Amino acid sequence: MRDLIIVTGGAGFIGSAVIWKLNREKFENILVVDSLDDSIKWKNLVGLKFYDYVEKDDFLRDITDGKYNRVKIDTIFHLGACSSTIHPDAKVYVKDNYEYSKILCKFSVSKNIRFIYASSAATYGDGSFGFSDDESQLEVLRPLNMYGYSKHLFDLWAKNNALLKKIVGLKYFNVFGPNEYHKAEMRSFVVKAFEQIVAYGKVKLFKSYLPEYKDGEQLRDFIYIKDAVNMTFHFFKNRNLFGIFNIGTGKPHSFNELVKHVFDAMGKEVKIEYIDMPESIKNQYQYYTCADIKKLLSTGYNLPVTDFGVAIHEYVKKYIALSKYLADYES
Repeated sequence: MRDLIIVTGGAGFIGSAVIWKLNREKFENILVVDSLDDSIKWKNLVGLKFYDYVEKDDFLRDITDGKYNRVKIDTIFHLGACSSTIHPDAKVYVKDNYEYSKILCKFSVSKNIRFIYASSAATYGDGSFGFSDDESQLEVLRPLNMYGYSKHLFDLWAKNNALLKKIVGLKYFNVFGPNEYHKAEMRSFVVKAFEQIVAYGKVKLFKSYLPEYKDGEQLRDFIYIKDAVNMTFHFFKNRNLFGIFNIGTGKPHSFNELVKHVFDAMGKEVKIEYIDMPESIKNQYQYYTCADIKKLLSTGYNLPVTDFGVAIHEYVKKYIALSKYLADYES
């Protein structure tokens, strides 16, 4: 058997998509690490090919107990995390997103194992300091929530310990696509719009409270999961690349545009209602995100990004409407 590839968060959205990609590239020597709680994310694993599954707490214990010291490991994709932006207990973020990551990183570096971890665009906060993945600018970033801060803490720890020349951190922007169904309120707005159209025949969008943005014209760098996975796999193939990189398209789109594509994919007339934004999120709301991907492109990544409308149409028609997962298709 080939050396082991470990994917933490392997039953999650991006993690299961990475395994799907690995399978398509003929890799099955995969250890899946996750926490299969009462959600439906176990369905993301159905149809995927992997060597074994381990619960995340057991895996961490085994790492610290030395069980994997003599196991030949090629790469650890560390994609597992508490990804909710509204969890009430900050200690959960510190334990799952920061301390866990440090332990796995130290283990990987000590064993010369390729370590690719998920950071987040949430580290950029409101975007006041831009969206550049220039590591010299890490200290100026001001995340708006504890999720973003926990990811930022690890980025800073890696930098302060001179590890960014040995590992890869990926700042994922607004990823959407199949296998995200279990994420409840953290699902993309493509899914939420689809559900609203089915239930009510219309979609509700937040009003804008900034004069430079019209209602529904708030902008995000939305990236299709298949493109995000291709970018991630680029760092698996190219072992000479290290540091922090943005995973996005470099082109923002409005919520109005997103919703219109969903209506069109469903063959429905566009009906949008603009509603007041809850007071609880007004001060944390991002009006604009856009990944600076010059650094990614400088590494030789040259695959075209899926057209925004094409991606939404495929997602709606091929996956959401049919309740399908990535593993249901070979292409």
